[in-house]
Amino acid sequence: MSRNAKINTLLLLLVAALAVLPLALGLGEGKEEPFAGADAQAEAAITELKPDYEPWFSPLYEPPSGEVESALFALQAALGAGVLAYYFGVRKGRRQGLAQAERQPAAAQAAAAAATATATATAPEA
Repeated sequence: MSRNAKINTLLLLLVAALAVLPLALGLGEGKEEPFAGADAQAEAAITELKPDYEPWFSPLYEPPSGEVESALFALQAALGAGVLAYYFGVRKGRRQGLAQAERQPAAAQAAAAAATATATATAPEA
């Protein structure tokens, strides 16, 4: 197994552990919404500390249900991951193209020199 394969396997196991450990350890038990987002927790804390608080702004769009909200969040995350993957792919492609372009002139010069040497060695003398 190569070094990169070992690192990738270790990272995959780490991600799996981060997903499973909170559920296995029961970190969300006893709560109405065990794994609510930070926005919901902040709103609950503000309401508890100051019940008459009025927000300064209201959302531009309020999804009809929590499932739609989760789906929109997942879509946003997927689009962001796609943009990042595209960017890093383009960067890698440019680097590989530059490296190939740097190697190519040297190889072309060597081939031209070899062809010239072969042509002069096989040319009949006058």
